[in-house]
Amino acid sequence: MIAALLTGIALHAGVVDPDRDEAREWAERELADPAYDTAEPTPFDRIAQAIGDFLDDLLTPRGELDWNPALAVGIVVVVIALVVAAVLIWGRPRLAHRAAERSALLFGDQESRSIAGLRAAAETHAGAGEWDEAMVLRFRALARGLEERGIVDAPPGTTARGLAQRAHHPFPGHVSGLDAAARGFDDVRYLRRHGTAELYAAVAGLDDELARTTPARAPETAGAW
Repeated sequence: MIAALLTGIALHAGVVDPDRDEAREWAERELADPAYDTAEPTPFDRIAQAIGDFLDDLLTPRGELDWNPALAVGIVVVVIALVVAAVLIWGRPRLAHRAAERSALLFGDQESRSIAGLRAAAETHAGAGEWDEAMVLRFRALARGLEERGIVDAPPGTTARGLAQRAHHPFPGHVSGLDAAARGFDDVRYLRRHGTAELYAAVAGLDDELARTTPARAPETAGAW
C-alpha cells in the first residue's frame, strides 16, 4: 500500500525522485483525499475481525494441548449453560420485582401488603365485627394469592369481576363462588352495601379452598375486564 501510495503521488506530481520534504508534503496531500477515508475499516469491520480472530485463536491448537473442534463445542455449551444459569438466578428476582410493581395497584387502590398481611388484617376486622372492611380485605387477599402464585394476572385497571372471570379456567369447579365473591366485593366497595358475617365466611372459605387447589392448565379468558 505504501509503495502504491508513493507511486501515485509521484505520478500525480510529475516528479519521480522528490526529496524528503517534498515527499512528506505530497503524502499529506494525497492522504487527505476522501477516497482513503472510505477505504478505512468501519467499526463493524473491526468488531467482525476481532470475533474472527478470537474464534480462530480458540480453534487453533497451542503447544501440546490436544485441541479439537469437539472441545470448542464443549466450551460453547458450558458458556451457554452459564448464561442460562445467570438468567435463572438473577433474572427471577427482577421479574418478581416487576410483578410486585404491577400488583401494587389492586382494584384501584394502592396495596403493598402480602397475602398473609391482608388475611391477618381481614381477621382483625372480622373479630371486631367490621364486616365491610373484613370482606374487602379478604377478597384482596384472594386476588393477591392468585397473582403471587402466577395463576392470574391483575394489572392496573382489572376489576373484581374481571379477575373472577380470569380465574374461571384455572378453577372450573369454583366459578360460582368466584362470581359471588366478586359481586360481594363490588357491593361493599362501590355500592355501599354492608358486608355480613356470612359473606365474609364465604369469601374466606373460597380463599382457603383456592390456596389448596392445584389450578387447571388453561389460558385465561381473553379480554376480561
